[in-house]
Amino acid sequence: MAERDLIWSRDGTPVEELPDPFTLPPVEPVTERKRRRRWPMVLYVVFGVLALLLAWLIVTAPLSRALEPLEDPALLILTSEGRPIARRGAIKESPVEAAKLDPLTTAAFVAIEDRRFYRHWGVDPRGIGRAMVANMRAGGVRQGGSTLTQQLAKTSFLSSDRSLKRKAQEVIIALWLEAWLTKDDILSRYLSSVYFGDGVYGLRAAAKHYFNREPERLSLAQSAMLAGVVQAPSRLAPTRNLEGARKRSRLVLRAMADTGVISRARADQTNSARPVAHSSRVPTGTYFADWVAPAASQAFGSDFGEVRVNTTLDADLQRLAVRAISRAPLADAQAALVAMRPDGRVVAMIGGRSYKNSPFNRATQARRQPGSAFKLFVYLAALRAGWTPDSMIEDSPITISGWTPVNNDGVYRGELSLREAFARSSNAATVRLSEAVGRGNVIRAAQDLGITARLPNTPSLALGTAGISLLELTSAYAAIASGRYPIAARGLPVQRPDEGLSAFFQRAGMLNEQRDRRPMLDLLFAAANSGTGRRAALRTPTFGKTGTTQENRDALFVGFAGNLVVGVWVGRDDNKSLGKSISGGTLPAQIWRNFMAPAVAIDGQRGPDLPEEFRAPRLDEPRPSEREQESPIPPEWSDRTRELREIGEKLREMLEHL
Repeated sequence: MAERDLIWSRDGTPVEELPDPFTLPPVEPVTERKRRRRWPMVLYVVFGVLALLLAWLIVTAPLSRALEPLEDPALLILTSEGRPIARRGAIKESPVEAAKLDPLTTAAFVAIEDRRFYRHWGVDPRGIGRAMVANMRAGGVRQGGSTLTQQLAKTSFLSSDRSLKRKAQEVIIALWLEAWLTKDDILSRYLSSVYFGDGVYGLRAAAKHYFNREPERLSLAQSAMLAGVVQAPSRLAPTRNLEGARKRSRLVLRAMADTGVISRARADQTNSARPVAHSSRVPTGTYFADWVAPAASQAFGSDFGEVRVNTTLDADLQRLAVRAISRAPLADAQAALVAMRPDGRVVAMIGGRSYKNSPFNRATQARRQPGSAFKLFVYLAALRAGWTPDSMIEDSPITISGWTPVNNDGVYRGELSLREAFARSSNAATVRLSEAVGRGNVIRAAQDLGITARLPNTPSLALGTAGISLLELTSAYAAIASGRYPIAARGLPVQRPDEGLSAFFQRAGMLNEQRDRRPMLDLLFAAANSGTGRRAALRTPTFGKTGTTQENRDALFVGFAGNLVVGVWVGRDDNKSLGKSISGGTLPAQIWRNFMAPAVAIDGQRGPDLPEEFRAPRLDEPRPSEREQESPIPPEWSDRTRELREIGEKLREMLEHL
């Protein structure tokens, strides 16, 4: 090789074949490098979130939540005499301790719900895999892979939503529970909070409800049945589906045999348990119970078991109210009745002809026009302005802004006294009076007596064109009966009177006896005894006013006698006319009297004092209905038939719940 060739070669390799020293090595794509760097960051964020979640659980999650009573306790609503009328809400008794239960009781739940409970850490991968295979073979969801710990996490900390997010939260909380609690603690909390159907939560409440036993004394058959109910409590409750509950309990016994807790022979020989019979089923709702339940819930805090709530309802008066409505010739119309004391205690309530067919309460929820029953406020405003029952008013056609009110009978009587105008329910005279005293004063009088509905400042307001509930209207009449305002209708007895500043700011107003209450009683007496409401008059001093709305869509009579203030409404839910034959002075007045005649007779309570010089009603002419019935007390209420009536009442209750 020539020397010059050596110059152009290195280690025997020609220079041209050597790699270029100025060429950079191949570089990875930028996007790929970013991805590699991003993964650690994502993992850090995930682990950071998990760490924060665990820290939050450790600091804030209440471990004892499963052992606490329900926020809304079960309420057993009673009459004033202590008779149950409705049961509301779910029942949860005091917690159980797994260590104090019969070992077979806890074994029954573990065998059917989570066989590997004592061997996993809150999540059981083997159980999840087994459930997935079983569901794939069945073509649908037949088994669940949740452990008892996961179920406790779900019921105590999470909602029932089915989502991946909720499932992930469930797993994290289950792991956390396993880290902080013993297996016996977890089992105790689970058994104390799980749902068993029939509105019953927790093993103690379930044992008492279905078998009338303490959970520590449950037999093998009873334990197996309760453990089986947990899978589908609404469907397998023994009181509703005994055959299904027994079939499921036999499956629990076989599972216990498979796990070696009991022998196969004992599982086969154990007869299915039989729940105790519940002799009298208390309904979950009535018109009165639905109305009083919110106030009762606020009056009583969380507690174990069932809270017994005494109310103001009078069982005898309620039966009379049911009787008066059920015997009324209503055809396809509806009716409502409210009876209260002058201080607002509601003693009877009917919200419609049938709660089963329609739980809508027409006494409290419906806002219908009161018609002429609203005239109470017009005349009260006039009395406040210095008018008297003997003051004269013109009963002649009047037109205001193109609107002309018409008297129902089409007759205009010229000048007449306020007493006669009120008794005859003259529309023209009432509108003229409202304009004279000022609509604002009429609205103020209504609001003073407790009317909270929006009252339009129009000429037709005087004739009751604003929607008002029957309960509120009856409360306003109670203000006249008692002489103070406003009267708040209530279904619970007063626990203790307000004191101090609270009593001062809640102090009711008093009607001026000479100027307001006594003249108002005069007007109401005239309307109920010689005016449009004379069909309602009793031998006891009777005060009241009829109300009929346009085209006879609503008919009312509201009044008081003795110690009862009662409002009756008749109408149709579709707001169609009742027909010309029904007005406030016909069917509602008759229903009112049919209720009040026996009610006043058996009530035995003296009403508010009347003014000394107030004239008593004439008793020389008996009413037509009094000729037909010598005693106002229903004949079926005699002492001789009391036992038969009680038996009949029980039979009726049994038939209603078939």
